[in-house]
Amino acid sequence: MSDSIETLPSSFRDPSGFLFLDRGVLYRQVNRSYRHDYDHLVGSGLCGSLTDAGLLVSHQEVAHPGPEPPECYKILRPEPLPFISYPFEWGFSQLQDAALTTLAIQKRSLEHGMSLKDSTAYNIQFREGKPLLIDTLSFERYSEGRPWTGYRQFCQHFLAPLALAGYSDVRLSQLLRVHLDGIPLDLASRLLPLRTRLRFSLLTHIHLHSKAQTHFADKPARRVRRSVSRRALLGLIENLESCVGGLRWTPPRDEWASYYEETNYSGAAFRHKQQLVSELLDRIRPKPDMVWDLGANTGLFSRLAASRGMSAIAFDQDPACVERNYLDCRQEGIAKVLPLWVDLTNPSPNLGWHGRERMSLLERGSPDAVLALALIHHLAIANNLPFSRLAGFFGELCRWLIIEFVPKTDSQVQRLLASREDIFPNYDQQSFEQSFSRHFEIRTATRIRQTERTLYQMERKPL
Repeated sequence: MSDSIETLPSSFRDPSGFLFLDRGVLYRQVNRSYRHDYDHLVGSGLCGSLTDAGLLVSHQEVAHPGPEPPECYKILRPEPLPFISYPFEWGFSQLQDAALTTLAIQKRSLEHGMSLKDSTAYNIQFREGKPLLIDTLSFERYSEGRPWTGYRQFCQHFLAPLALAGYSDVRLSQLLRVHLDGIPLDLASRLLPLRTRLRFSLLTHIHLHSKAQTHFADKPARRVRRSVSRRALLGLIENLESCVGGLRWTPPRDEWASYYEETNYSGAAFRHKQQLVSELLDRIRPKPDMVWDLGANTGLFSRLAASRGMSAIAFDQDPACVERNYLDCRQEGIAKVLPLWVDLTNPSPNLGWHGRERMSLLERGSPDAVLALALIHHLAIANNLPFSRLAGFFGELCRWLIIEFVPKTDSQVQRLLASREDIFPNYDQQSFEQSFSRHFEIRTATRIRQTERTLYQMERKPL
């Protein structure tokens, strides 16, 4: 294998092929064992049908020896995606849309004589605001009478977390971070309220499905496969579509989800802040055109970046904010904003086999520019993070930083201090500037009108 080739640990489990990087370019090797399925995928027209519909990532077949030539049948160069996100970072409607996309792909596959052999949520990513499948090797030729091999995985990766969010607590979907192969159905069945057993689809796909798994778990492995007709299989998929599409999560009225409407920004102050951020983004022009908006709330400033042709990832720890942001972007057709549910004080770590199968948040991207608006006081006061630690974090993360300092006299800081002792004697503007000056050059500092807040533009010092 060439020294320039790096195989990706996220795809090592699939005997059909794997992903690798060569000089920073992403490739996928198709193994000889997958030859007949791959030929059918392309020859049947399914691959073209899915890519034309925006349901499958496009690829080119290229001349490349591959890391393992004896096993290699084809080398594909898939369309690169700007950022990889994980299902436990999605809001409710994002996971729901990803589930419905998976079912739509399965239905279209059956029309072309194929079926999804797996249905992991990690095979779905968001591109231009819409979910699509990124694993070209997820298909197998369909045989009449064969059940859907991806059914259990679909229920664990999609249906169980959606049902738990809709009927119990949206935070239970974070169990996906612990259970990388989906939430076990016996666990979901115990956590769901009794009334879900009155809904036939949830009774079938979660509660009875869980009992069947438990019943056969310790039985001898007799390969008695029950025949499932194509019509019955389509009925199963349509029932799952109805079940998933009928689930709802109504976010509670949250002070942070309505932050801009109900807090201390006057109309003039908010317009001035928008103007300042717009001017700074125009001045910076990050390369590539990617901005991370940390503590994005409902994404108003992420959309401001998107209106300038930049892609923005909008991170927030409040699922209500993430949900509202995604639904607003979907309704308004804003394709360049990706809302994600992330707690910056406990971001996604390395997970999976050898701690390398799923990358940490900071390994998946290095933005040129970061927005940190109305964020610093939450990290410093609500989470006891000193300015020195915050400045070091941002200094490692980005070149350009647009950050807002909110003083103790601000009403939002006073609200944070109302229920705790003020143990922050160094929370002041001078200490803030001193700490950040160790890592950044302060290019501009502008007071936002009718507030005591200051908006900074900073550039990281040469390393």
